[in-house]
Amino acid sequence: MSALTRNEALLRAQLLDVHDYAVALDLTTGGDTFDSTTVIRFTARTAGDTFVELKPDELRSATLDGDPLDPAALSDNRLPLTGLTEGPHELRVDARMRYSRTGEGLHRFTDPADGEAYVYSQMFMDDVQRVFPAFDQPDLKAVFAFTVTAPAHWTVLANGITTRTGERSATGDSPAAGIWTSTPTPLISTYLAAIAGGPWHSVTTEHAGLPFGLHCRRSLAPFLDADADEILSVTTACFDRYHEKFAEPYPFDSYDQAFVPEFNAGAMENPGLVTFRDEFVFRSAVTDTERQTRAMVIAHEMAHMWFGDLVTLTWFDDIWLNESFAEYMGYQTLTEATRFTDTWTEFGVTRKTWGYDADQRPSTHPVAPGPDDVPDTASALLNFDGISYAKGASALRQLVAWLGEKDFLAGINTHFARHKFANASLADFVDSLAAHTDRDVHAWAEIWLRTTGIDTLTPHIEDADTGAGPGGWTLTVDRDGSRPHRITAGTYARTPDNRIERAELLDLDVPSDEILSVSGPRPALLLLNDGDLTYAKVRLDETSLETALRDLSRIPDPLTRTVIWTSLRDMVRDGELDPETYLATAAAHLTEETDLAVVQGVLVFARNHIADHYTAPDRRGAALTTIGSIARTLLRRTEDGSEPGLRLTAVRALIDSATQPDTIAAWLADGTVGGGPELDPELRWRILGRLAVLGAADEAAIDTALAADPSATGQEGAARCRAALPTAEAKAAAWNRLFHDDTLSNYLFSATAQGFWKPEQADLVRDYVPRYYPDAVALAARRGPAIGQAAGRWAFPAHAIDEANLQAGRACLDDPTILPLLRRQLVDQLDDLARALRVRGA
Repeated sequence: MSALTRNEALLRAQLLDVHDYAVALDLTTGGDTFDSTTVIRFTARTAGDTFVELKPDELRSATLDGDPLDPAALSDNRLPLTGLTEGPHELRVDARMRYSRTGEGLHRFTDPADGEAYVYSQMFMDDVQRVFPAFDQPDLKAVFAFTVTAPAHWTVLANGITTRTGERSATGDSPAAGIWTSTPTPLISTYLAAIAGGPWHSVTTEHAGLPFGLHCRRSLAPFLDADADEILSVTTACFDRYHEKFAEPYPFDSYDQAFVPEFNAGAMENPGLVTFRDEFVFRSAVTDTERQTRAMVIAHEMAHMWFGDLVTLTWFDDIWLNESFAEYMGYQTLTEATRFTDTWTEFGVTRKTWGYDADQRPSTHPVAPGPDDVPDTASALLNFDGISYAKGASALRQLVAWLGEKDFLAGINTHFARHKFANASLADFVDSLAAHTDRDVHAWAEIWLRTTGIDTLTPHIEDADTGAGPGGWTLTVDRDGSRPHRITAGTYARTPDNRIERAELLDLDVPSDEILSVSGPRPALLLLNDGDLTYAKVRLDETSLETALRDLSRIPDPLTRTVIWTSLRDMVRDGELDPETYLATAAAHLTEETDLAVVQGVLVFARNHIADHYTAPDRRGAALTTIGSIARTLLRRTEDGSEPGLRLTAVRALIDSATQPDTIAAWLADGTVGGGPELDPELRWRILGRLAVLGAADEAAIDTALAADPSATGQEGAARCRAALPTAEAKAAAWNRLFHDDTLSNYLFSATAQGFWKPEQADLVRDYVPRYYPDAVALAARRGPAIGQAAGRWAFPAHAIDEANLQAGRACLDDPTILPLLRRQLVDQLDDLARALRVRGA
């Protein structure tokens, strides 16, 4: 499929005004294809030639202003429109389209729990072409209206309110059907058009005069019903808070949230019909931090109704105008409007570290790359990463600290007023901010948004006589980097009863020629960026590092502890702190930690990074034993039932770090953990997966578990377990499913890949490591971007921390035919592999 270039988009935007799309879809023609008939009305400003994008299974007919076009003229995904005259035009296209099984275009899923089928669209970045023809670029906004013929028992959802307006009787090969129409949208971009169809279970209400709805598969109905009040409470609280912040009201006629199967992203901000991966309908027990994550995604996607949908980027170099703002606003608004008041702690533990890691790889890019850095839609897809989300949100948080929230919000509202239902660029946004402050926002944007990399801030403390009483010390801060930072430095003292208390918060601008003089005794701990308001790695002076390692759990504020844990994490990754010291610190302090997000974040880093990558193979068992010991201590701490989320976290950690099967096999046999909890489907599959890795489960056990849980997640659990079995036959079968038969859906592919590579089975899968690279390249070429990305993310042999794997991967990068998304994944994976080798060497 030809990628649209920025230059082509510029020329087409100069030529055309697109008015509206009338899209008619017939979803009753079978399980493989559907019919798509579209009328596009547009105006040519001058005479000229252009094209419309379409990727059909069969193009049946096309007419321009009533004159037929030759279907054979369709080349790749482009249908030429030549000889356009100045003035209005009407394009009609009739095509047969193919359903997707990879989460792209119109994805079709059959629920194994009850045999019911569901479809939903994912039009981003250029997948609208898989559903109907379009002038597919963000700055050709238009009005969209859908007419959908669907099975008689289905409900159809769309961007606007949908109504069942007719029936079709069964005749010949045509089954009985319902006919649904949607209200026309305001002006939106092609990638935001959306529909979803199926026998949805729905929970509906009204808020602020608008219909609100929650929708999921019928088999998930009891789980959605159990959480509907919480989901709607978060939704309406954020909706009301955004209306307090933003002068522009919500711009669409309804607000539906559909939890859909096999969704590639966390969610998608389709106006009026937000789609979420349906793992957010919790079938099993979850922690409160995971509930907060779901709430944050709800808040994030709602922010997009303004940032991205009302005002849309002009070209994909400004994707940060969508994602960074939604990320920042999601966390901030959740903190202000809901019971989740410590969201920035979780952001620091999980999201910000995602940005830090991405920014240190060869694939790093500016938050706001220049137009020449995003020459086409294929390259734009590469920028949906920790930089566009977490680093951009961190930069905005620093901007708010610098400007003040009042001026920041005033600039945002000016931006909305100037560009509503239209498109805007970075320059437009900065101009809106500049209208409300004397600060040089243009210079700030150039330094913060147009540069790459992460600064490192290091304190230097010297004893000094300040002349202001006994004792005294001075502070200077070294900055390795180029950005200005407005931060606070926290000073902490040890009390006579051996507690750690904050003594003072010092406001600092970095860089600065000023030497800060402070009276009183030298602090036991000084922490730069206390409060986590800037984006930078921070280092600890020698005394502060000693205090942190000894007393981390005694520091009172969870966000302060988060900054310290992140500093220790960065030191491990940079080869400045022994991974075993990090584990020892976790063992000393995590059992006393009171913030669940911190516990989860530290355990994930310890298990997935330190044990599996940074620890030499002969020390891995000891690392897993340490993690298991932490988990057992947490289990003892939570025996009274007062901290169910912490207990669940401990149970998961103990399962994942088990080196012997006895304890977890007994849990599985008993159906419960001693003292609780009882095993739900997620815990059963987790245990069975670990037993499979350890050689303590077989195909029969997997079949039995699948019979007990034949759901979609059960199918994924079984696929993961089968691929994890330590036999040559199981590995050969899994490899064939992954790379050769091309029938796995996106989720079953990922689950199979997750089970395949295990450090415990390195000898068994050794011969597959060099096979991975040519097989992955060929697979991506056949199956496209979504599977290519999954192959790079989940199927990569990350366990093989050795030079042979590194060199094989680097040689693969010389292949010019690699799909861009797969190439990006490989670049990142190989950089992480090289880092792991350096850490082991250090």
